[in-house]
Amino acid sequence: MQFPQSLSRNQLPLFDAFLASTLAAVEEPASQETTFSEVSLRGAAGHCLTLLAPMLRELSEKDDERWLTLIAPPASLTQSWLREAGLNRERILLLQPRRNQSALQLAEEALKLGRSHTVVSWLHPLPSHARQQLETAARTGKAQSLNISLG
Repeated sequence: MQFPQSLSRNQLPLFDAFLASTLAAVEEPASQETTFSEVSLRGAAGHCLTLLAPMLRELSEKDDERWLTLIAPPASLTQSWLREAGLNRERILLLQPRRNQSALQLAEEALKLGRSHTVVSWLHPLPSHARQQLETAARTGKAQSLNISLG
């Protein structure tokens, strides 16, 4: 087994526990209130992507016919990164907002349509009214909203 450079053998169990709790919230909503989750990561972009890779990989393999949709991901999250991280690229949509559209509006639209099981956004900072918009849209589309805050 190969360990990411940013995690030692001692840190791996802690990361696994973090990943399991985060994925449980994203994959299996216990109630209407859990349609929105947020992960906040700080540090070098490469290290943050290393931490995100297992979570996104798991979501890309989810047993659901709908898409894993990534809204306006950071520039470092490229097609080659997706391939190297082992994500199922056939189940992922990478979307960028159009000229007169914000990433929030695009995420809200993708959630409402219900064609994605999970819509991942990178909105930072995320005001409380925007969080409410994403929660409502996720309920409408029977989807999950996951916001990644990189700071």
